[in-house]
Amino acid sequence: MIEVQNLTKRYGEVLAINGVSFMAQPGQVTGFLGPNGAGKTTTMRILTGFMPPTDGKATVAGYDVFEHSMEVRRRVGYLPETVPLYRDMTAQDYLTYMGEIRGVKNRRTRAQEVLERVGLIQRAHSRIRTLSKGMRQRVGLAQALMHNPPVLILDEPTIGLDPIQVLELRDLVRDLGRDHTVLFSTHILSEAEQVCDNVIIINQGHIIAEGSPAGLRAELERGGRVLARIDGDLEQALPVVQGVPGIASAEIRMDGIVATPANHDDPRAQIAQALVSNGFKLLELRPLAVNLEEIFLELTRHERNAMTEVSDTATPEESEVASS
Repeated sequence: MIEVQNLTKRYGEVLAINGVSFMAQPGQVTGFLGPNGAGKTTTMRILTGFMPPTDGKATVAGYDVFEHSMEVRRRVGYLPETVPLYRDMTAQDYLTYMGEIRGVKNRRTRAQEVLERVGLIQRAHSRIRTLSKGMRQRVGLAQALMHNPPVLILDEPTIGLDPIQVLELRDLVRDLGRDHTVLFSTHILSEAEQVCDNVIIINQGHIIAEGSPAGLRAELERGGRVLARIDGDLEQALPVVQGVPGIASAEIRMDGIVATPANHDDPRAQIAQALVSNGFKLLELRPLAVNLEEIFLELTRHERNAMTEVSDTATPEESEVASS
């Protein structure tokens, strides 16, 4: 398990992460999402013992990352964004060497086991420099598994891979999530939707949302945009939908009318009544499908708007505090 409480990290005057709190449960893949520069890698480096936090607390597998750093490192397998490999070694020799550093017993046997697990047993005796980028990523993942840690922390593991390699690595990460606590960093939101059981969204150094992909989608869909399809002229039906109380805007899209409510109330009953009473035959009326990308854009838009409202109404001193 990973438990993070009010974690903060400053680089001089730069606040990289600010009051970050979350949990990653055993037997799950937890997605850690955000744009480049959001604070994902900084958080992961703290969790793996590479750097101390400025403030706050984090425990991994029951050990404090600052007070018991060596115990944490024994229980974490880390795949950094740029995998440090010895390119002139064979895959098996490299893993055996990493096992020696880790104090793994029966290192050659264990190297064979993890190569089998990541689907590289046929290339065990190939020099790493002859392997494709996707295969090198698998070697990096194999070294993270050598000491059979309960926690895996994977920083952007699919970046730079071709589509087939991405699909294969996603399947592997899903499989690993059954036996390990996996924290999976990515800025590709559709990837997290396919791989992760739980999602944490970070932006500008702090958490802005957390939950299952389905739960986040349901939350945003509630009172969100709806799609109405009718048997009739959309141009004539558009003013009817626009005139429904509580509708902020409506437009013709996707062979229907997409309506955006002004608040979080569900407008479908009012839209249906308005269309039917005006003589239109209603074929379909449903919430517009929302994916994680739309959720992220919506959440960050709300955050920007909130920050703008603070800046517009606050004194200069208050604005400075809010921006930090």
